[in-house]
Amino acid sequence: MAKDYVGRSKPKKRAAKSSRTVSNNKRFPLPLALAVIAAIAGFAVLLFNIKGTAPTPPPELSGIVQPKTTAPKPKAKLPEPPKERTYVKELEEKKVEVEIAEQSSKPSKPYQMQCASFRSRDKAEESKALIAFAGLESQIRRTEGKNGAWYRVVLGPYPTKRDAERARHILQRAKINGCQIWHWNF
Repeated sequence: MAKDYVGRSKPKKRAAKSSRTVSNNKRFPLPLALAVIAAIAGFAVLLFNIKGTAPTPPPELSGIVQPKTTAPKPKAKLPEPPKERTYVKELEEKKVEVEIAEQSSKPSKPYQMQCASFRSRDKAEESKALIAFAGLESQIRRTEGKNGAWYRVVLGPYPTKRDAERARHILQRAKINGCQIWHWNF
């Protein structure tokens, strides 16, 4: 059964406690008051007794015999200061030998970068135009796949991957993202 707290009436006040209980609670704690007064009195007596018992000032040093001082030991002779060096001349005359590993003589495959792939040639032309505004030249290649023709927007060939990365950073600054770098497929 749910109770209706909104519609209920206020509870009746209980009858006041008997006067005997109230008078017991208002009694003055005499032992506690006596203990506080004794503590205050003891503290006052302590302060009165230590008044004027500060330590005497220390005696003056003129009456005290000081220990004998011995003759100072001769200081060790310092080494000669180093000669001034001119580092600029030393660096000009310095030779550094570096071993360079031989690079393979076979030519590496060139790289290409693909930035988009579309079903329609018009969208590929739009992407090519955006790349041209960034200052790079791209090409559109038609590729036949299992599900029809695709128009890929590619850049390259680049002789090294570093060159391809440099071009990709130019495109990223022009807000053209998602370009991927692969080996050139002939």
